[in-house]
Amino acid sequence: VSDGDTITVLDESKTQHKIRLAGIDAPEKIQPFGQASKKSLSELIYQKQVSVSWEKTDRYQRIVGKVSLQDQDICLEQVKRGMAWHYKQYQRDQTQEDRLKYDRAEREARNNRIGLWSDDAPIEPSKFRHAK
Repeated sequence: VSDGDTITVLDESKTQHKIRLAGIDAPEKIQPFGQASKKSLSELIYQKQVSVSWEKTDRYQRIVGKVSLQDQDICLEQVKRGMAWHYKQYQRDQTQEDRLKYDRAEREARNNRIGLWSDDAPIEPSKFRHAK
């Protein structure tokens, strides 16, 4: 687990693949909740067998995929825990059903001030990166 939205997995042939979790954007490591987001993702999947559904790679050659552990959508779980934003810039890549689930999960986390939403002025990671 690199951070709250990036992992490395081994496939059945022991080949490593870097995965960028689809549909979410987690705080950068040096942002508030960056380490908490990484810890949350680690608690969910570290050393566990996950499945990755994907159709594209990003500009860094990472697979952009929906990560699941059994029937649990790990990307969605990060949003529910207040450990990531629903990445609206890329929501067109999601199914309509996922788009609605992720949007609803973010609104609930925000309204209940869960995780990063407990901060008075959380800064979206994409804006944080552009400001650097």
